Amino acid sequence: MNLSLLSVAAAAAVAMVGFTSAANAHGPTRQKVSETIEINAPADKVWAVVSNFQDGGWIPIVAKTEGTGGNAPGAKRTLTLKNGATVDEEVAKLEPEKMTLMYRIDKVDVKVLPVNNYSSWLIVTPEDGGKSKVEWRGAFYRGYENNDPPPELSDEAAIKAVTGLYKMGLDGLKKKIEGTN
Repeated sequence: MNLSLLSVAAAAAVAMVGFTSAANAHGPTRQKVSETIEINAPADKVWAVVSNFQDGGWIPIVAKTEGTGGNAPGAKRTLTLKNGATVDEEVAKLEPEKMTLMYRIDKVDVKVLPVNNYSSWLIVTPEDGGKSKVEWRGAFYRGYENNDPPPELSDEAAIKAVTGLYKMGLDGLKKKIEGTN
Protein backbone atom coordinates (compact mmCIF):
# COMPACT_ATOMS: atom_id res chain seq x y z
CA MET A 1 0.00 0.00 0.00
CA ASN A 2 1.51 3.31 -0.95
CA LEU A 3 1.63 6.33 1.37
CA SER A 4 -1.27 8.26 -0.26
CA LEU A 5 -3.62 5.26 -0.03
CA LEU A 6 -2.60 4.79 3.59
CA SER A 7 -3.34 8.47 4.29
CA VAL A 8 -6.80 8.21 2.69
CA ALA A 9 -7.58 5.04 4.67
CA ALA A 10 -6.45 6.68 7.91
CA ALA A 11 -8.52 9.80 7.20
CA ALA A 12 -11.58 7.66 6.46
CA ALA A 13 -11.10 5.74 9.72
CA VAL A 14 -10.82 8.98 11.71
CA ALA A 15 -13.93 10.36 10.00
CA MET A 16 -15.91 7.20 10.86
CA VAL A 17 -14.85 7.35 14.51
CA GLY A 18 -15.85 11.02 14.63
CA PHE A 19 -19.20 10.28 13.00
CA THR A 20 -19.92 7.42 15.39
CA SER A 21 -19.07 9.56 18.41
CA ALA A 22 -21.26 12.40 17.14
CA ALA A 23 -24.14 9.98 16.56
CA ASN A 24 -23.85 8.67 20.11
CA ALA A 25 -23.64 12.18 21.57
CA HIS A 26 -26.91 13.52 20.18
CA GLY A 27 -29.44 15.01 22.55
CA PRO A 28 -32.80 13.63 23.56
CA THR A 29 -35.15 11.87 21.17
CA ARG A 30 -38.86 12.58 20.84
CA GLN A 31 -40.91 10.25 23.00
CA LYS A 32 -44.45 9.09 22.30
CA VAL A 33 -47.19 7.81 24.57
CA SER A 34 -50.67 6.56 23.68
CA GLU A 35 -53.46 5.40 25.99
CA THR A 36 -57.04 4.41 25.12
CA ILE A 37 -60.25 3.74 26.98
CA GLU A 38 -63.71 2.51 26.02
CA ILE A 39 -66.61 4.62 27.25
CA ASN A 40 -70.19 3.39 27.39
CA ALA A 41 -71.66 6.43 25.64
CA PRO A 42 -72.18 7.56 22.04
CA ALA A 43 -69.25 9.31 20.38
CA ASP A 44 -71.14 12.62 20.06
CA LYS A 45 -71.67 12.76 23.82
CA VAL A 46 -67.99 11.96 24.48
CA TRP A 47 -66.81 14.45 21.86
CA ALA A 48 -68.91 17.20 23.46
CA VAL A 49 -66.84 16.83 26.64
CA VAL A 50 -63.44 16.24 24.99
CA SER A 51 -63.79 19.12 22.53
CA ASN A 52 -64.73 21.65 25.22
CA PHE A 53 -61.19 22.97 25.63
CA GLN A 54 -62.30 25.50 28.23
CA ASP A 55 -63.23 22.73 30.70
CA GLY A 56 -60.44 20.43 31.87
CA GLY A 57 -62.45 19.43 34.93
CA TRP A 58 -62.64 15.79 33.86
CA ILE A 59 -58.90 15.47 34.53
CA PRO A 60 -58.81 14.56 38.25
CA ILE A 61 -55.74 16.68 39.14
CA VAL A 62 -57.30 19.87 37.67
CA ALA A 63 -58.87 22.23 40.19
CA LYS A 64 -59.76 25.05 37.78
CA THR A 65 -59.70 25.91 34.07
CA GLU A 66 -59.50 29.49 32.80
CA GLY A 67 -59.18 30.35 29.14
CA THR A 68 -59.93 32.46 26.11
CA GLY A 69 -60.91 31.76 22.52
CA GLY A 70 -63.40 28.95 23.07
CA ASN A 71 -62.42 25.74 21.31
CA ALA A 72 -61.02 27.10 18.05
CA PRO A 73 -57.40 26.83 16.98
CA GLY A 74 -55.45 29.44 18.93
CA ALA A 75 -57.73 29.13 21.98
CA LYS A 76 -55.78 29.16 25.21
CA ARG A 77 -56.36 27.80 28.68
CA THR A 78 -54.59 27.68 32.00
CA LEU A 79 -55.15 24.60 34.08
CA THR A 80 -54.64 25.19 37.78
CA LEU A 81 -53.82 21.88 39.40
CA LYS A 82 -54.94 20.85 42.87
CA ASN A 83 -51.37 21.37 44.11
CA GLY A 84 -51.47 25.01 42.89
CA ALA A 85 -49.21 24.52 39.85
CA THR A 86 -50.38 25.79 36.46
CA VAL A 87 -50.15 24.50 32.90
CA ASP A 88 -50.68 26.83 29.91
CA GLU A 89 -52.07 25.13 26.79
CA GLU A 90 -53.23 26.12 23.30
CA VAL A 91 -55.46 24.45 20.70
CA ALA A 92 -53.41 23.71 17.59
CA LYS A 93 -56.09 21.96 15.57
CA LEU A 94 -59.74 21.08 16.02
CA GLU A 95 -61.40 18.74 13.52
CA PRO A 96 -65.00 18.08 14.63
CA GLU A 97 -65.71 15.90 11.57
CA LYS A 98 -62.87 13.57 12.70
CA MET A 99 -63.57 14.14 16.42
CA THR A 100 -59.93 15.13 16.88
CA LEU A 101 -58.44 17.84 19.08
CA MET A 102 -54.74 18.65 19.01
CA TYR A 103 -53.21 20.94 21.59
CA ARG A 104 -49.78 22.00 22.83
CA ILE A 105 -48.40 22.92 26.20
CA ASP A 106 -47.05 26.45 26.01
CA LYS A 107 -45.70 26.55 29.55
CA VAL A 108 -45.26 24.06 32.37
CA ASP A 109 -42.70 23.71 35.13
CA VAL A 110 -40.71 20.51 34.51
CA LYS A 111 -41.15 19.74 38.23
CA VAL A 112 -44.89 19.41 37.50
CA LEU A 113 -44.65 17.53 34.19
CA PRO A 114 -41.07 16.64 33.18
CA VAL A 115 -41.47 17.38 29.45
CA ASN A 116 -40.55 19.93 26.80
CA ASN A 117 -42.03 20.61 23.37
CA TYR A 118 -45.21 18.67 24.21
CA SER A 119 -48.10 18.20 21.80
CA SER A 120 -51.09 15.96 22.28
CA TRP A 121 -54.12 14.57 20.46
CA LEU A 122 -57.49 13.48 21.80
CA ILE A 123 -59.39 11.32 19.33
CA VAL A 124 -62.93 9.97 19.80
CA THR A 125 -64.01 7.00 17.69
CA PRO A 126 -67.53 5.50 17.59
CA GLU A 127 -67.69 1.82 18.54
CA ASP A 128 -70.39 -0.79 18.11
CA GLY A 129 -73.26 -0.79 20.60
CA GLY A 130 -73.30 2.97 21.13
CA LYS A 131 -69.90 2.97 22.80
CA SER A 132 -66.85 5.11 22.10
CA LYS A 133 -63.10 4.71 22.15
CA VAL A 134 -60.99 7.65 23.25
CA GLU A 135 -57.31 7.77 22.43
CA TRP A 136 -55.06 10.30 24.13
CA ARG A 137 -51.62 10.39 22.58
CA GLY A 138 -48.72 12.72 22.94
CA ALA A 139 -45.25 13.45 21.66
CA PHE A 140 -42.66 15.28 23.71
CA TYR A 141 -39.05 15.56 24.77
CA ARG A 142 -37.85 14.83 28.29
CA GLY A 143 -37.62 17.64 30.82
CA TYR A 144 -33.83 17.94 30.53
CA GLU A 145 -32.88 18.91 27.00
CA ASN A 146 -29.15 18.14 27.18
CA ASN A 147 -27.27 14.87 27.52
CA ASP A 148 -27.03 13.04 30.86
CA PRO A 149 -30.32 14.16 32.44
CA PRO A 150 -30.96 13.78 36.15
CA PRO A 151 -33.33 10.84 36.83
CA GLU A 152 -36.36 13.06 37.50
CA LEU A 153 -36.01 14.71 34.05
CA SER A 154 -35.08 11.61 32.01
CA ASP A 155 -36.94 9.96 29.13
CA GLU A 156 -38.22 7.34 31.57
CA ALA A 157 -39.53 9.98 33.99
CA ALA A 158 -41.26 11.86 31.17
CA ILE A 159 -42.89 8.70 29.78
CA LYS A 160 -44.02 7.61 33.25
CA ALA A 161 -45.52 11.04 34.05
CA VAL A 162 -47.38 11.39 30.75
CA THR A 163 -48.63 7.79 30.86
CA GLY A 164 -49.92 8.34 34.40
CA LEU A 165 -51.60 11.59 33.39
CA TYR A 166 -53.31 9.97 30.41
CA LYS A 167 -54.55 6.94 32.37
CA MET A 168 -55.85 9.13 35.21
CA GLY A 169 -57.43 11.61 32.77
CA LEU A 170 -59.14 8.93 30.68
CA ASP A 171 -60.48 7.26 33.83
CA GLY A 172 -61.82 10.67 34.93
CA LEU A 173 -63.41 11.21 31.51
CA LYS A 174 -65.09 7.81 31.67
CA LYS A 175 -66.42 8.49 35.19
CA LYS A 176 -67.72 11.92 34.20
CA ILE A 177 -69.54 10.67 31.11
CA GLU A 178 -70.83 7.37 32.50
CA GLY A 179 -71.79 9.03 35.80
CA THR A 180 -69.87 6.49 37.90
CA ASN A 181 -67.68 7.20 40.90
